[in-house]
Amino acid sequence: MVINRRNFLHMGTALGTNIAMLASGVRLAGAAADAYPPTADGMTYEVMHSAKEWRSMLTEAQFDVLREEATEKPFSSPLNTEEREGTYYCASCDLPVYKSETKFKSGTGWPSFYDNVDDAVRIKDDSSFFSTRTEVHCRRCGGHFGHIFEDGPKPTGLRHCLNGLALTFKAGA
Repeated sequence: MVINRRNFLHMGTALGTNIAMLASGVRLAGAAADAYPPTADGMTYEVMHSAKEWRSMLTEAQFDVLREEATEKPFSSPLNTEEREGTYYCASCDLPVYKSETKFKSGTGWPSFYDNVDDAVRIKDDSSFFSTRTEVHCRRCGGHFGHIFEDGPKPTGLRHCLNGLALTFKAGA
């Protein structure tokens, strides 16, 4: 990505938003067995591969995000500006996970959704970066999508803040 004044301001805004949320300890309430989305505690996955197999199926950047829980650079995903109707799928196992009608512009630098496809994701606590956040994963393969925060729009009030590398998009699907 070319760093110009506009990109610099976008990155600063995204960084400031995330630092503020981390500092305030924003986390999804009720990350317990009855949480929605359900927790990943004790999950076994329908689609499982060795690290070597995942590496052969994914790009290096996708492997880092989906299998190693990395985060892509803000404003780097073409899915940020995707506005067509369709469905977003797990880039690891092709499970439909988010619908375009639940996508919204959060200004954070990552594709954001206020809800997921029924029974598509699982959550777990993430205690990195000096706070507790809620990670969101694919329920079929365990792929890491991103995090969920409680600052989204109605009707859920949630913001599924996702890595574009973790998703594929199919228009009209």
